[in-house]
Amino acid sequence: MLRLTNIKLPLDHTDADLKAIILKKLRIQANALTQYTVFKRSYDARKRDAITFVYTIDVETSLESKLLQRCKNDRDVNPKPDTDYHYVTHAPAGLNTRPIVIGNGPCGMFAGLLLAQMGFRPLILERGKQVRDRSKDTFRFWNKGTFQPESNVQFGEGGAGTFSDGKLYSRIKDPGNRGRKVITELVNAGAVPEILYINRPHIGTYRLVKIVEAIRHHIEELGGEIRFQQRVERVEIERQQVQGVTLASGDFIAADHVILAVGHSARDTFVMLHQQGVLIEPKPFSIGFRIEHPQAVIDQWRFGEQFRQDNGRYRHPVLGAADYQLVHHCDNGRSVYSFCMCPGGQVVAATSEVGRVVTNGMSQYERSGKNANAGIVVGIAPEEDYPDNPLAGMELQRQWESRAFELGDRTYKAPGQLVGDFLAQRPSTSLGQVKPTYKPGVHLTDLSQSLPEFAIAAIREAIPIFDQKINGFAMEDAVLTGVETRTSSPIRITRGEDFQSLNTKGLYPAGEGAGYAGGILSAAVDGIRVAEAVALSMTT
Repeated sequence: MLRLTNIKLPLDHTDADLKAIILKKLRIQANALTQYTVFKRSYDARKRDAITFVYTIDVETSLESKLLQRCKNDRDVNPKPDTDYHYVTHAPAGLNTRPIVIGNGPCGMFAGLLLAQMGFRPLILERGKQVRDRSKDTFRFWNKGTFQPESNVQFGEGGAGTFSDGKLYSRIKDPGNRGRKVITELVNAGAVPEILYINRPHIGTYRLVKIVEAIRHHIEELGGEIRFQQRVERVEIERQQVQGVTLASGDFIAADHVILAVGHSARDTFVMLHQQGVLIEPKPFSIGFRIEHPQAVIDQWRFGEQFRQDNGRYRHPVLGAADYQLVHHCDNGRSVYSFCMCPGGQVVAATSEVGRVVTNGMSQYERSGKNANAGIVVGIAPEEDYPDNPLAGMELQRQWESRAFELGDRTYKAPGQLVGDFLAQRPSTSLGQVKPTYKPGVHLTDLSQSLPEFAIAAIREAIPIFDQKINGFAMEDAVLTGVETRTSSPIRITRGEDFQSLNTKGLYPAGEGAGYAGGILSAAVDGIRVAEAVALSMTT
């Protein structure tokens, strides 16, 4: 097949238009075109009055060799590269041991799926509940403030990614087509096929529930086993070699290959590993707030007046809700940037510990909510901000999450403040046009005491700068909600080229919690990479 790149068409083009431009590009007749598929579609909005789709198309034609010769100087016509995933090995017959995967978020789930597909019958241990029961507990917390420490946004089947925008894009390098493998498996489990080709794809929270269940059933069909409400109390290590795991129930399960895919909020696990001498290093992360604007403000900035609708929104039906990415380097040496932007979404309560408040963002597939939200966060680093020990960043997170709980009236409401008041350095006492979406609710206050002084100063400097890029970003009625502290793991469980802990053989740190991923796709890809390493180790 041939791959055609940089194919541009207007937003309202038809399938016939797409076929016609392929024929024109290759200078062939319709009877020479066997079939074509869209590999990628993005849009170019640099000129708001002339937004175009940009396609990458895979073409099958009876004239392939002739066309390659004819188009040898055309950079946009090339042989189609291999985009299939290839398994590194398969389990030998009669294998009487199986690997353990701790955690069933995106990383653990795809590590388990891949091991099952290669015939290794993994045992997956998840401290939380199945995704539907976990969803009930989470919504009960949001609506009634009833918090379950082992069943919430962070813990349970599907991991933290289940209650998010379901974003499936990443900047990771992926020469082995693992990212494509992840997205293909998600489509096989029920995700819409368009995520295979659209730029910056997402699934949405409610759709993720059924997809997670389908992947679980597939793992089980292949001989894998998933046990819920099974918190690992201890990884048993003898002479720097993993022997197995002990559960909170006291049960011991023997294993010499253990994948640690616990997510960035498994703080008790981090403490346990540190006490046992597993090598852990502190790593940078970011802290800040969630900011909410009317989605129409973001759409108008991105798309202009051409798509104005009767309801006051600015949206093309194909493009959907607009997003943004912002960054500013501050005078105090800090950097402020937007994180996990959720168009048409809501701010969610994401704590995993009693007496602490944490925010995150999510949106449904349709992204039809009135508000846009994003993290506005400040980068921090161990050398400057938490140099004491490998777990000091985790304790810093806890400190400010506890402070947010106090400022939120100690009821799991989040402390909030209008942007205009935040910039003017005065407490907020009433809401304006923007109604915050955070549940169990927002308690208006002064956010200047909710983060370190350098972070407050940096965000105050950055918001007016962002307003110069997005008119309305610093609108008086926009709402800040605190605090956003779990942008990524504060630690890295250091591993070698064989993906094993540097000082604990048989322990495979993986995903976000171990400090090797950030987001659903990169965590799932890391799970596949680690599963490959485990499979090769078990067959050599």
